[in-house]
Amino acid sequence: MKTKIISGMLLLTLFAQAQEVKKTSLDNPFFQPYKTAFEVPPFDLIKEEHFKPAMVKGMEDQQKEIDAIVKNKAVPTFQNTILAMENSGKLLSKASTVFSNLNSANTNDEIQKIAREIAPLTSAHRDNIYLNDLLFQKVKYVWDNKSKEKLGKEELKVLENTYKAFVRSGANLSAADKEKLRAINAELSVLTLKFSQNILAETNKYELIVENKADLIGLPQELIEDAANNAKAKGKEGKWVFTLSNASIMPFLQYSENRELRKTIWNAYKNRANNGGETDNNANAIKMANLRREKAKLLGYDNHASYVLEETMAKTPEKVLEFLNQLWTPTLKKALQEEAEIAQMMQAEGITGKVEPYDWRFYSEKIRKAKFDLDEQELKPYFSLDQVTKGVFLVCEKLYGLKFKPIANIPSYHPDANAWEVLEQDGKHVGVVYMDFHPRASKRGGAWMTSYRPQEMENGKRKAPVISIVCNFSKPTANAPALFTFDEVSTYFHEFGHALHGLLSDVKYRSLAGTSVPRDFVELPSQVMENWASDPEVLKMYAKHYQTGEIIPDALIEKLEKAGTYGQGFATAEYLASAFLDMDFHTSTAEITGTAEDFEIASMKKIGLPNSIIPRHRANYFSHIFAGGYSAGYYSYIWSGVLDTDAFDQFKQTSLFNQEKAQSFRKNILERGGTEDPMELYKRFRGSEPSVEPLLRKRGLDQVQ
Repeated sequence: MKTKIISGMLLLTLFAQAQEVKKTSLDNPFFQPYKTAFEVPPFDLIKEEHFKPAMVKGMEDQQKEIDAIVKNKAVPTFQNTILAMENSGKLLSKASTVFSNLNSANTNDEIQKIAREIAPLTSAHRDNIYLNDLLFQKVKYVWDNKSKEKLGKEELKVLENTYKAFVRSGANLSAADKEKLRAINAELSVLTLKFSQNILAETNKYELIVENKADLIGLPQELIEDAANNAKAKGKEGKWVFTLSNASIMPFLQYSENRELRKTIWNAYKNRANNGGETDNNANAIKMANLRREKAKLLGYDNHASYVLEETMAKTPEKVLEFLNQLWTPTLKKALQEEAEIAQMMQAEGITGKVEPYDWRFYSEKIRKAKFDLDEQELKPYFSLDQVTKGVFLVCEKLYGLKFKPIANIPSYHPDANAWEVLEQDGKHVGVVYMDFHPRASKRGGAWMTSYRPQEMENGKRKAPVISIVCNFSKPTANAPALFTFDEVSTYFHEFGHALHGLLSDVKYRSLAGTSVPRDFVELPSQVMENWASDPEVLKMYAKHYQTGEIIPDALIEKLEKAGTYGQGFATAEYLASAFLDMDFHTSTAEITGTAEDFEIASMKKIGLPNSIIPRHRANYFSHIFAGGYSAGYYSYIWSGVLDTDAFDQFKQTSLFNQEKAQSFRKNILERGGTEDPMELYKRFRGSEPSVEPLLRKRGLDQVQ
C-alpha cells in the first residue's frame, strides 16, 4: 500500500506543478524552436527557472503521446507503435538534456535543488511508460509479428531494443512487483544524485593552504602560480592553495618534495565522501548496491551484474571476471617490481618504512628521470592547449577528411566552453562540438563526452549532432598558456574519439545514434584515438614549443617511447582494483552489510592488492558506478583496450593514416552507432575477432617474469 501511495503522490505533484507551466511558458526558450546558429541551445536565454516547467510539461506531453498510442484502435505496427514511441517526448528530451549536462558542467545550488526535486518525478514518469501493460501488449504484438512487416536492419534493432527495454524494465512482473520496482527506481534516482553531489561538495570544500615558500620545493612553476591565483581568489593573498581537482593534486603528488604535505592532501583525496556527516557516501553506496541486487532479483536475475551484462559484448559476470583475472596476474607482478624499485630509492634517501600510496607518483617520476632521463616538465612546453588542439584536428583531417572552424558569437553555457563547426572535406556540415577544458567549482571532476542533440534523420535529411567534451585540464597562468601533461594530452585525444563517435553518426533513429552502444564497446573509438597522440610521426606534427615553435626533438620522443611502459604495473593495478570492486558490489547475491569502506577492504584483500596501492576509484567516490552509468561496467575500459590496440595494430602494420582502414573504421564503427551487434561491426572492420596480445605488449605485461 505504501508504494502505491508514493506513486500516487508523485503523480499528483506532477499534475500540480504542470499548472505552473502556463505562467512561464511565454518566455521559456524550451517551448520555442531554437533559432540560434546550427540550432544549438540558446544558453544565453536559458535560466534556472525555465528547467522545471519545461521538464514537467515535457512529461505531461509525452504521457499524452503514449496514451494516444495505447488508444489507437488500429493493429499495432512498427509505424504506429514503435516509431511513435521513438518520436515521443521531444520537449522532455530537449529540456532534460540541457539540464543534466549543466548539472555536470556548470552547476549551482539552484540547479542541484531542481535536480533533487525532478529526479523522483522523472523516475515515476519512466515507470509509467515501461510498466504500462496495455502499451507493452502493443509492443509485444509488433515484436511477435515482425516477420509480417518489411523492416530494415535499423527498424529491427529499434524494435528489439524497445521490446527488451520493456521486459528489462519489469513489464512482465505482477502488479505487486511492479509497485516494488517503482519504489526501488524512485529511491535509486535520488541516491544517484546525492552520491554525485556529495563528491562535488567534498572536492570543492577542501584546500591545502601552504604559507611557507620552502614547502613548495620541487613543484613546477605553473602549479605554484595556479595555487597563488587560487589563494588570491579566496582572499588569501600571499599564500598558496592546492585543491582536489586532478590538475592540482596530481602534479602536487608527482613533484612535491614535502612527504608530509603529500600525505595530507592524499588523505583528503582518498577520503572524499568518507568523513561522516551529510556528505558521506558510505550508506549511499551500500544502499544502492543492495537496491540494484533487489531489482535484479525481481526481474529474474541472480544479481545486478548478470542483469547489466546481458546486453554487453561480455554477456556474463563469469566472462568479465575471467578476463580481469587473466590480466591481474602479470599486472600484480609488474606492480610489485615497481614497488621494489621505489622502496630501494627511498632507502637510499634514508627514508625508512613501507612504500605508501602518496609515494608512488613522486618516486615513479624520479625513477623515470633516472632510468630514462625523462622529466615530465621537459615535455609540457611542447603540449600547449593550442598545439594539442591542432594535433587532434590534424589527425581527424588525415584520417577522415574533417575540417574544424571556430564559431564566433554562438551561445555557450560558460565562457570557457568554445564551439567549433565540423565539416567534411567538401565543406558539408557534419555537426558542432563544444570544448570545455579547465576545472572550476561548478564542474564535476574527470573528463567526459556528452551530447546536446544526437544525430538522426528528419524528413529524409540528416539532422546534425551537437556534441560536447568536458575536461579538467591544467589552466593557463599569467606567464604561460595552458600546458598539458602527456596524460592530459592522451585524455584530450580520448574524449575527442568519443566526440567523433557522436559527430560522425549516420543512422536513421536517435536512439541508435553515436555512443548508444554497449558499455564495453563505447570506449573503442575513444581509446583508439589515444594511439595517435603518442605516435612519433604524429608528435612531430603537433608537439611544438609554445615559446620557440621548435618541434619536439627526436631525443625527447625517444625518451618518451622508452619510458612508455614504465609505471604500467601501478596504473593497471589501480584500475583493475576498481574493476574488481565494481564486480564485487554487483555480483553479490546476498544483502551487503557494514560500510562501503569495509566492503572495499575485503574486496581488495581478496585479490591481494598491496597496501601501497588503493583502487583508482574508492567506493565512496566511485562515481562511474554509483552516479555515471558504469555499474558492473567499469571493466569496459580495458575490454575496449583489447579492441583499440588490436585495431591500431592494423594501422601500424600498414601506415598511420591508411585511408582504406580509416574509411572502414568510420563506416563500420563510427557511423553505425548501435545499429548492429558490436562484435559483428568490429569483425567487419578488422576481418577477425580481436587478440589480447597487442594490449599486453602495449602495457609491457607480455614480458613480466
